[in-house]
Amino acid sequence: MVTRKEVAELAGVSEATVSRVFNGLGPMKPATKERVLEAAKQLNYHPNAIAQSFARRRSGNLGVVLPYMPKVHLFSAFYFSEILSGIGEQVREQGYDMLLSLLTPDESLDYTRLYRSQKVDACVILGSRDTPQQRESLMQLQAQGLPFCLVNQSFEGLSFHEVDADHVEGSYRAVRHLQEEGYRKIAFLNGSPQYSNSGDRLQGYMKAMSEAGLEVPPELLLEGNYSRKSGYEAASGLWEHRDQVEAVFAANDRMAIGLMQGLRERGWIAGRDFAIIGCDDSDAAKLSDPPLSSINVPFYEMGKEAARSVLAGLLHGGGTKDTRIKLPTSLVVRQSSRAVIINDS
Repeated sequence: MVTRKEVAELAGVSEATVSRVFNGLGPMKPATKERVLEAAKQLNYHPNAIAQSFARRRSGNLGVVLPYMPKVHLFSAFYFSEILSGIGEQVREQGYDMLLSLLTPDESLDYTRLYRSQKVDACVILGSRDTPQQRESLMQLQAQGLPFCLVNQSFEGLSFHEVDADHVEGSYRAVRHLQEEGYRKIAFLNGSPQYSNSGDRLQGYMKAMSEAGLEVPPELLLEGNYSRKSGYEAASGLWEHRDQVEAVFAANDRMAIGLMQGLRERGWIAGRDFAIIGCDDSDAAKLSDPPLSSINVPFYEMGKEAARSVLAGLLHGGGTKDTRIKLPTSLVVRQSSRAVIINDS
């Protein structure tokens, strides 16, 4: 194996100069740099990647923090798989590696440990919730000037670097579509208020109902936890008030499909007895019976943008600005939300 010393001898410089050339450190005469690179080429010298990372005080890793949820197949969930695919593609394009870190809900939140151990140079944080512990840990990152980006989450009263989607507009379009199909009694199945997109979707729903002059009885506002099971369990509550319900907007596809299943077992069929729209436009939406209308959320693009923006700030030495990037959503209409279903058979 060719050593740095051999390159230095052939180029007529010190070993320290060779090190500075390959680590991009300090001022350097162009002629000196050219001699070192030519010598390295002649000797087929390749610097040690680990040594380089220590010299640059960079790991070459973008950290991705995920919530650890026992018995949940996290990587098969459409939301996480799409965002991770987008992050992975952008990281590959920029010559970085991706390091995943799982945090349990009861674990003491300390994102800074990933930076202190020099495991990561920057972080993209997924699945964060609006809790006092989360706020404190994120404010510590911000105070120390450590680059990070939140995806699909914001914190009222705080300003971080965030990439999100326009959930307010998406929800508004979903409810307006149901109204245009002739429905007036529209229920809303939302997720936990600890997630900012739950508040955004509620805002869009209420805006559409208010503009149409429609009242929203409390029994039409349901809450799940974004799982299929919680949608299935919500069916019993909705069934009790079925005389007040013509349509449902669910804050994600998994809850919508669970709700459809629970109501089907009671004899109420989506697309026949009630209309329903989900959110995410997951693969499951296309395969459900009937196919589920849904709000398309660009999770893949959100992942790419989060990685791109946080690495751009890091590589240009300016850090990340506390800005919120918001990508557009769109409505995909399928059979579940149509007022009239035509059976071709």
